[in-house]
Amino acid sequence: MRLMNLAGRLQIALGDKVIDVSDASGGRFDADPQAVYDRWDEFVGWSSSLPTDAPLKDQQGVVGAPVPRPRQVFAVGLNYDEHADESGFERPENPVIFTKFVSSITGPVTTVELPEGAVDWEVELVVVLGRGGRNIPVAQAWDHVAGVTVGQDLSERVRQHSGPAPQFSLAKSHAGFSPVGPTLVTVDELDDRDDLELGADINGETVQTGRTSQLIFPVPVLIESLSRTVELYPGDVIFTGTPAGVGAGRTPPRYLGAGDVLRSFITGIGELNQRFVAPAESATALSSAELVTQRG
Repeated sequence: MRLMNLAGRLQIALGDKVIDVSDASGGRFDADPQAVYDRWDEFVGWSSSLPTDAPLKDQQGVVGAPVPRPRQVFAVGLNYDEHADESGFERPENPVIFTKFVSSITGPVTTVELPEGAVDWEVELVVVLGRGGRNIPVAQAWDHVAGVTVGQDLSERVRQHSGPAPQFSLAKSHAGFSPVGPTLVTVDELDDRDDLELGADINGETVQTGRTSQLIFPVPVLIESLSRTVELYPGDVIFTGTPAGVGAGRTPPRYLGAGDVLRSFITGIGELNQRFVAPAESATALSSAELVTQRG
């Protein structure tokens, strides 16, 4: 199953058509895309018996984040060996966790105003929980996942590493710095949930490639580790880390500039597209038609 946030309403995506969940369920499920995660098991049961003649609509309108207002947003640093190496760190012995703030979450196709500093890119697999809990065993962790999507952990490196203590969360939470989408894909749709190809390009030039099978701490380990300390909730988001190829790891370093277009993808899920503008420019959103064509 593939879920979309289309014009602020929860949709089941079927090719280039959608089923409006609230309409198809007779109002049993709210149109708000975030609300479905609190009733995930009930929703999955309902959707599995959805009539084959359920009314289909064209995909029209702005594509938003499939998880627009999570209660908690976790992110993982240094979770690929080559990325840890390019960042000048040893392979971590435990997951390196920080947070991103919810106000930075956007949909898959956006215009991002560049703040002062040096803005970098980090394509990531994003996990969305359908069940919460504490002390979740590794063997049961995937059962707590509603689905996965594509994410970008955009990062302003100057503030991130400014002293006397790093400012990871603030530097990674500017407006538009957490685009996710275009769909939430349940893992039964994937050939191998533990081995997904991901990558990014800038103006058509490949800058990152990798596979989630290279994660130092795979998804179940991240869920188990987080849940040993905090309570996880349905709809929570986990950015799982980025492969090598970020701008800060290059010689000389390279950062995003006005006019750059960043495409991020995960094969079998879809892609994100971000256009960057200088602070003086108007961060005008792309047209609805462009948004729909980039749904992935």
